[in-house]
Amino acid sequence: MHYTKYKHIFHIMASKPGILTDWPWKPLGSFKFVILTPWIGHSIYSLTSNERDPLYYLIFPFMLVRMMHNQIWISFSRYQSAKGNNRIVDKGIEFDQVDRETNWDDQILFTAVLFYIGYMVFSAASNLPWWRINGVIMIALLHAGPVEFIYYWLHRALHHHFLYSRYHSHHHSSIVTEPITSVIHPFAEHLAYFILFAIPMLTTLFTRTSSIVGLYGYIFYIDLMNNMGHCNFEFFPKRLFSLFPLLKYLIYTPSFHSLHHTKFRTNYSLFMPIYDYIYGTMDTTTNVTYETSLKRTKESPDVVHLTHLTTLDSIYQLRLGFASLASKPQKSEWYLCLMWPFTLCSMLMTWVNAKAIVLESNTFKDLKLQSWVIPRFTKQYLLKWESIKLNKIIEEAIKEAELSGAKVLSLGLLNQREELNAYGELYIQRFPKMKMKIVDGSSLAAAIVLNTIPKGTNQVLLRGNFNKVSLAIANVLCERNVQVVILYKEELKKLQGKVTNGSLVLSPIQTPKIWLVGDGWDEDEQINAPKGTLFIPFSHFPPKKMRKDCFYHYTPAMITPNTFMNLHSCENWLPRRVMSGWRIAGIIHALEGWNVNECGYTILCINKVWEASIRHGFQPLNIPFHLY
Repeated sequence: MHYTKYKHIFHIMASKPGILTDWPWKPLGSFKFVILTPWIGHSIYSLTSNERDPLYYLIFPFMLVRMMHNQIWISFSRYQSAKGNNRIVDKGIEFDQVDRETNWDDQILFTAVLFYIGYMVFSAASNLPWWRINGVIMIALLHAGPVEFIYYWLHRALHHHFLYSRYHSHHHSSIVTEPITSVIHPFAEHLAYFILFAIPMLTTLFTRTSSIVGLYGYIFYIDLMNNMGHCNFEFFPKRLFSLFPLLKYLIYTPSFHSLHHTKFRTNYSLFMPIYDYIYGTMDTTTNVTYETSLKRTKESPDVVHLTHLTTLDSIYQLRLGFASLASKPQKSEWYLCLMWPFTLCSMLMTWVNAKAIVLESNTFKDLKLQSWVIPRFTKQYLLKWESIKLNKIIEEAIKEAELSGAKVLSLGLLNQREELNAYGELYIQRFPKMKMKIVDGSSLAAAIVLNTIPKGTNQVLLRGNFNKVSLAIANVLCERNVQVVILYKEELKKLQGKVTNGSLVLSPIQTPKIWLVGDGWDEDEQINAPKGTLFIPFSHFPPKKMRKDCFYHYTPAMITPNTFMNLHSCENWLPRRVMSGWRIAGIIHALEGWNVNECGYTILCINKVWEASIRHGFQPLNIPFHLY
């Protein structure tokens, strides 16, 4: 689709914001919902008194239902587009779009405010019946007639240079649409839309034919159609339009509206394409795009990265969860405590579900990449009695990746835990004829740590379990004549038989200022570290940061090249466009075409892996050494 030219135009024309562009409560930030507090309090009071009016006390619950409805569409759309079934536009989404669309709940707040004000201003809004068939029919007819007709011409007017450059270009900055893209407009534009949608509601109110179902149902219908039309996948069956040919004039499809975002001056209709047919603005490729999208099958990845859930809150911070949280490094948010009923349900669902879920799809060079998430939390990986179930889920994911034609599967986080599967060696033994290569990424993780140690360092302290990565690091450091300090005699004895050089030192008088830390160490030892100590983790999970006068590096990770597409969520606690070494290792493995498994206790040439990652555009994560 020809969206490159139009994207350039959109950014040029979006530089002239008009009056009433920002929402009135923008200065309040995340506390904007406090403006509803008086109404919510009064509606709760009315519910406990004898003056119960469903229209009034249901405004706030309905607002929450709308938010949940939108979130379901967001999650489902992202999941479907990640799989590739019926995808319409292949271009990816970037962080700037996610940031631009974080205020999608403003229009929900605005609707609630208008409903509260309308209830107080119009006496006819009091004590409405639950259902009136004549009012529902009137709303449907008024929407199909005046609303759709006026919207069509309003929408065309918004594409005039003067209005477009000041208002509507903000919406069209999103070429690849998500459900919430539908409500990303300046405040002035929303005002016009709400006046338009008020026609059916106020008409039924003044004619005494209004009902609670009619009013709330109409808003829900608008949400439904908006979300549906901005999905980046097609799902309307062709047979439906064959059985009911006139339906193509009465309801649009995601591919219909997607063309409006990629072709710009076609397909202006709201939900009913009839006016595009009448006025000749129907895009000539509409039917072809619709049929082509329907025929698209599930995408076959070249590389699969297998990860898992971490904390209980991490389900909200996945790409399929809350978009605004997923676009930031993972951290605990206070308001997630209020989500405990949904958290509990999600936890129960993970116990039932025993299949990896497609989390994200990316493209890099000629490779199609996917991340799959095992529906299990970190604490479950630490339970011995869960090992059999976990290995079975991972094995099923490996078999599915092999059948889909993947070249490489990389094991992320604890999916490669030594106690679980010996760094993936178990799967090689169980599937000896498998063509796909299994990569645990230990070589690149070790290389990243080694290249993070400041040049000129002659002594480091090694703390944590002696695993595959730490042993590889210790061997290389000893070969470079860098002293590796061990605190305890028992640990020194364990390490001496596994490190080929004798540059191991037992607890010197002066503690080094470079600490290499992993899992399984007493983190309270940080208290004894000298001021200015640099902690460099070689573990999957970051250490607890206890010192404000010391410096902490990220877990082994690198910055992705600009050509790495569709990257709009953060990988766990890492910053934007930063990827863990274990995940990058699988990508490098596929790009280089290495015909070897990196699992078990196999370590590839560390310098070779590092040089390959740099050559392909991945860059070291050079950050200011401070408490982050």
